[in-house]
Amino acid sequence: MGIPLDRMDPHKPMSELGVTQAQLDQVVRHASSEHESLLPSDWKYVGFALVVLFALLYLLRLGIPRGADPRKRRAYYPNWVYVAVLLFSVVVLGFLTGKSPNPMEGVVKVFKATVGLYSTLGPYLLALLFFLVLAVIANKAICGWGCPFGALEELLYTLPLFKRARRWQLPLWVSNGVRVALFGAFLLWLYGLVGSSRGLVLYHYANPFNLFNQDFSTRSVLYFTGAYLLLSLVFYRPFCRFICPFGLLSWIVERVSLTRVRIDRERCTECGACAKACPLSAAQDRLERKPFPADCFACMRCLRVCPTDAIHWRPIWGPPSPPAPEQEETEAA
Repeated sequence: MGIPLDRMDPHKPMSELGVTQAQLDQVVRHASSEHESLLPSDWKYVGFALVVLFALLYLLRLGIPRGADPRKRRAYYPNWVYVAVLLFSVVVLGFLTGKSPNPMEGVVKVFKATVGLYSTLGPYLLALLFFLVLAVIANKAICGWGCPFGALEELLYTLPLFKRARRWQLPLWVSNGVRVALFGAFLLWLYGLVGSSRGLVLYHYANPFNLFNQDFSTRSVLYFTGAYLLLSLVFYRPFCRFICPFGLLSWIVERVSLTRVRIDRERCTECGACAKACPLSAAQDRLERKPFPADCFACMRCLRVCPTDAIHWRPIWGPPSPPAPEQEETEAA
């Protein structure tokens, strides 16, 4: 309602605090939308875990046909499976179960609790920990496969439109710079270090997850959500890369993820096929061994194109690629 936390007084009438009836109605609509869904929202945690577990199994094993020739990698990781999971995330983890919980609010609500916007911190810390554990287990599969709005962005980007425009992408330092600056501004305003309204949550004005409850009582949310969706036709996952605080946090967590894209340097000829297939600079950055490569959303594009079987999704322990078929036959004999 725009009331600074240090001015809140539960014993004063709303009119004395400067709150109009229209503002109060808007808050009531927003609060009620948190609970409007066709399926219980608690099931979303199970759904997120199942999607990430399936993604992990698919990336490690199931997506590679048994007995497939590594030189014919187009048969690897059939894209219809990925599209089916993305649709599940959008429909079930989005529209049917509503906007909450989601990875973005997993971060935001923790900080809101620390400033006094919630009476307790524990449940929100556990929710954030849940999403972080999924990111540690399977890199950014929670963002790339499970997040309903991220899935919607991915589906829009795969449409055969504006292909030429997609050749131009902003570098990581630009997208991450915006993401870091916005997160810093969020903290400054939330804790009242800037502005006069301690407790102001900047992300509320640009939260696309409201789409899944059709809650556009904050008008700017409608404009920002429309912009994200339109830009997704040309730019890869604009909300994830430029806005989402969990996207920023999971980008950091990628350094310690247990499974990820790995390049076998002995097989790699640096032909650049994986870099050309990647919608970002994630593959190129890994080829160049950059310490902080661009976000990898586990989209599998790079895993389908390597002519020398040098790139795989593998655990951080063990060799970077599975044995070659002829080596497996020799070991079996």
